[in-house]
Amino acid sequence: MPIINKTRTHNAVPGSGNPHTRLRVALTVFFALDGFVFAGWVVRIPAIKEQTNASSSALGLALLGVSAGAVVTMMVTGHLCRRFGSHLMTVICGVLLSLSVALPPLTHSAVALGAVLLLFGAAYGGINVAFNSAAVDLVRALQRPVMPSFHAAFSLGGMIGAGLGALVAGALTPTQHLLGLTLTGLLVTGLAGRTLLRIPPPTSPESAPREQSTPRRPGSRTRPLVITFGLIALCTAYGEGALADWSALHLEQDLDATAGAAAVGYSCFALAMTIGRLTGSRLLERLGQTRTLVYGGTTAAVGMLLGALAPALWAALLGFVITGLGLANLFPIAVERAGALAGPDGVAIASTLGYGGMLLGPPAIGFMADWFSLPTALTSVAALAASAALIAVVTRRAAAG
Repeated sequence: MPIINKTRTHNAVPGSGNPHTRLRVALTVFFALDGFVFAGWVVRIPAIKEQTNASSSALGLALLGVSAGAVVTMMVTGHLCRRFGSHLMTVICGVLLSLSVALPPLTHSAVALGAVLLLFGAAYGGINVAFNSAAVDLVRALQRPVMPSFHAAFSLGGMIGAGLGALVAGALTPTQHLLGLTLTGLLVTGLAGRTLLRIPPPTSPESAPREQSTPRRPGSRTRPLVITFGLIALCTAYGEGALADWSALHLEQDLDATAGAAAVGYSCFALAMTIGRLTGSRLLERLGQTRTLVYGGTTAAVGMLLGALAPALWAALLGFVITGLGLANLFPIAVERAGALAGPDGVAIASTLGYGGMLLGPPAIGFMADWFSLPTALTSVAALAASAALIAVVTRRAAAG
């Protein structure tokens, strides 16, 4: 009898099973670790540029290694998760991410930097697909919309990683700093990974028999919907990438803000994203997925119009806050829905499209700024946010049909 009870508890629904709680904590830790490690690398890019004597253009090409490695690996990881399990792949990619972040300071040319960043990008892309796939399984088992909380952990990890990186930049060399990230990452992966490896992916009672028999793959009916949710992720990530690279320049160049005040712009946006994701589960429970997508996309569009076109610094900062609150939950919802429809392959498709949007945003803004002006170029973020809201309405009708 005790064995039977343990088995029932393990696959129990929300709140009744301790394994679900431990699994949620472990996944939250991995999301935070990903943001922490990536932000730690980003704040060291200027020092790495100086170390490698790379020109701006050469550095830009080297940084494409992260993107190339991530995009290629995302699709492969979807297949690996179906074959070996998302929990094992999360742990493996966590180890690879932790090891590879120590490599950039060891390079002395842009070519070598690009090569090691391919490895770093591959690990980064792989872990994003793996832990999002694991989170999708847990969300389904809990039958609660907790996906935004995982992405909030990523945002918090990034803010801590960037803040810590700024604090230690004067005291530690890039090699020491990033080696510290490696040791931290391996320790955290070892501790949280034990939970993932001991607990198999949970299943909701009504879907367990079907899911255990055959792994889900996007079919002819689900693939268009998966791609549609991927487009929502793309629209969201476009805005994130654009604000990360261009918000400070906009405030300094177009609104005559000081360098310090200009730097606050992205911090306001990032903080609003984090707050929006921390409250995302409650918002989803009240509004549902479609209305959250529609309201979020519309809010972000209004906020970005204010942020791009406002004549005063305070109004632009308010616009960035509104934009962050609006965009906060679009990407988590899109990835969760794609995963619910097509498993790890769905997560891979949506993540790849979303990451493509983050890559597309900064250069697209740059070209449009040269053709028109930077404020006009930034309104494209509002246009894509509004497009995400429109896509959400179309998606609801298609799913109903």
